[in-house]
Amino acid sequence: MPIVKYPRATEPLWHEWDRKAQKCGLRHTVYAVNGDQYTGEWLDNLKHGKGTQVWKCTGAIYSGDWKFGKRDGYGSYSIPDPVTKEYKKVYTGWWKNDRKSGYGVTFYASRKRYEGEWSGGLRSGWGRMYYPDGSIYEGQWLENKPNGQGMLRLPNENRYEGGWKGGKKHGPGKFFYLDKGQLFEGIWAADIPKCGILIDFGRDEAPSPTQYPIPKVIAWKFGVC
Repeated sequence: MPIVKYPRATEPLWHEWDRKAQKCGLRHTVYAVNGDQYTGEWLDNLKHGKGTQVWKCTGAIYSGDWKFGKRDGYGSYSIPDPVTKEYKKVYTGWWKNDRKSGYGVTFYASRKRYEGEWSGGLRSGWGRMYYPDGSIYEGQWLENKPNGQGMLRLPNENRYEGGWKGGKKHGPGKFFYLDKGQLFEGIWAADIPKCGILIDFGRDEAPSPTQYPIPKVIAWKFGVC
């Protein structure tokens, strides 16, 4: 009985090309259609692991951890200086789902610097902000604004300690006028002191004390005979 031989089925060539194009593990630089480039690890065609991304339109660079195509883990983000073209760090810290999340440090163009916690790309939690004039705020934040308990120290060493809401002094608090040797303790609402008590505090050590001390209030105790 004759044996019939059938030709072996050949796999389409594009199947092989597709397998080779699948990105998984460490790869050399991969260029996107828009000119962006990525060098690092992949998993199922997604950036995953350690890697560095360069955005062509802005020149920005992210180097750090990735998870399923998004910045996730620890990494740093830098941009080129428009004049010197040298790279300067904008953010170094933790990321989650492509946004700043956890502890990190951000350097602003106005010479401000924030060190603290982030959530969903916003300053939220505990943090410290350094301002260009020398002021420092340290305390709680919510959605990029001081909110909760915190302390603001001014360049002349005067400081406020107390409640904040929406970036303004709000609730019980104390304002130490160390330059004059006075202390105001009271209640604030939207940055305005509504009521409180002003007393001398460290007046003898103050560099610019008031001309006269605040008179002491004598308390009388009344009772029924």
